[in-house]
Amino acid sequence: MPKVIVIMPAYNAERTLEKTYNEIPKDCIDGIILVDDTSKDGTVEVARRLGIEVIVHSQNKGYGGNQKTCYTNALKRGADIIVMVHPDYQYDPSHLRDLIQPIKKGEAEIVLGSRMFYRKDALKGGMPVYKFLSNIFLTKLENITFGLSLSEYHTGLRAYSQKVLRSIDFISLSDGFVFDSEIIAEAVKREFKIAEIPIKTRYLDDSSSISFKASLKYGLKTLKVLYDFLKDGKR
Repeated sequence: MPKVIVIMPAYNAERTLEKTYNEIPKDCIDGIILVDDTSKDGTVEVARRLGIEVIVHSQNKGYGGNQKTCYTNALKRGADIIVMVHPDYQYDPSHLRDLIQPIKKGEAEIVLGSRMFYRKDALKGGMPVYKFLSNIFLTKLENITFGLSLSEYHTGLRAYSQKVLRSIDFISLSDGFVFDSEIIAEAVKREFKIAEIPIKTRYLDDSSSISFKASLKYGLKTLKVLYDFLKDGKR
């Protein structure tokens, strides 16, 4: 059986971590690693009380930098499948069993949990309209650029095979939010198969969410990723 490790890139997740943890189906995973990016609250204490393996950054490394530590340590522990779960309770980890099945069956190397698979459900789940529209816009451009037909690329619930993370030099990618877009672009270059499953959308008061300004910056950087992808393809 493949070894499945859940990684949780955490920052100020004290209020939502336990709820997220409780919804992870423990019978289909072999461990959880939480990397704390210098939280100002009790995230570390809650994680340790729950028995989660905790790694604490001595200085803030950003969302992408946090993931780099997560994946490096999951691979060191012999993970065959690595599942990223945001500990902010925005992405429902109860879908985890379905998320890893395409990788276990050899049908895909990356699986994304899509909130946009059924678009009406995304709005019903509280996704802000500006994020809903920008998600559609960016996804459309990404599908055109990558030659795919996914419903969403911008999700905090995703699974990677060990092969993907050993093939991509993810350490060289961004330390910011655009890390997620960059790693998908690198995977497409290497012709890894990407699948998706529908997941619930939920935006709650306790769930973290980046600001409009940060979202705009992320969108522009994602467009730069697409530009670079096309430029590299023409060389």
